[in-house]
Amino acid sequence: MKAENDQTGGGAPPPAIAADPAVAQFLRHLRAERNASEHTVAAYLSDIQQFVVQLWGPDAAPPHPWKTPDRFAARRFLASFQKAGLAPATASRKMSSLRSFFRFLVREEMVKANPFAGLQQPKPRRRLPKVLGREEVLRLLDAPARLRAEARAREDRRVASFADYAALRDAAILELFYSTGMRLAELCGLTDARLDLLSGTALVRGKGKKERFCPIGRPASQALEAAREARDAFLARLGAGRAPSLFVNRFGGPLAPRSVERLLKKYLAAAGLDPELSPHALRHSFATHLLDAGADLRSVQELLGHASLSTTQIYTHVSVEKLKEEYSKAHPRA
Repeated sequence: MKAENDQTGGGAPPPAIAADPAVAQFLRHLRAERNASEHTVAAYLSDIQQFVVQLWGPDAAPPHPWKTPDRFAARRFLASFQKAGLAPATASRKMSSLRSFFRFLVREEMVKANPFAGLQQPKPRRRLPKVLGREEVLRLLDAPARLRAEARAREDRRVASFADYAALRDAAILELFYSTGMRLAELCGLTDARLDLLSGTALVRGKGKKERFCPIGRPASQALEAAREARDAFLARLGAGRAPSLFVNRFGGPLAPRSVERLLKKYLAAAGLDPELSPHALRHSFATHLLDAGADLRSVQELLGHASLSTTQIYTHVSVEKLKEEYSKAHPRA
């Protein structure tokens, strides 16, 4: 089947590779059939572009002769990662990108064979996620209220109107992370319409635009109710209209993911914890603490929105490692 010309849409991919008709058709496939995000599409484009540069040089213009790459070219591409000292996980992702691209070309009858099929990928080292202990989580959840109480006397009334809301907002964010295990992008995408505090649930849009319901615990529900009331009062002082999202910044706009990462660093430091931990540490802690308490692995998979059970199983390894650590500390003949 002949490739068609197409506008790639979305962000700003490398112009040379985006103009290739076969690549443009592959992009349509990613967006329409695989529901890929623009971040994922950009990663595929970058990997394909890297392969093109290695094979035909940086000045190669589309359309590219996709029938010419053979097994040797694929192996040479893999060898370049090892020579460059690329992390196994990154090398594995790049190989997967090219394998998917050529699989699509085979399906569309643009090429006869996939040079990347069956090629052994570098195995990434399995790193256990960083998890906070229960006492550490409690210290973190207490940090916004404690910092606000310490700062209140030093602020004038105009500043305090936002600062009082921000403390309640930040407390609700931390509670929501730990109560639901949702991802950073999922939390920042929440609106009032997606939250039902009466039933204690949030409708979350996850990876691949898949939606799921997340139960919300009572402390998180109470924190969210207080934060919404404070937000509406703050927006009224600003003369702003309806809240654009569940959490807003000092200008009344949606709170950005980068801002959430910054505020988490602040509270981690205040709680005496590693400030370099990401919001994902609370997601890891959510899953690990559930499994430690006897939760079913498949239930945790659903709560996290994992497509594969094997992704969730990493948290069982965390629990086993913790057990081994405790055993080594306590057993006289460990």
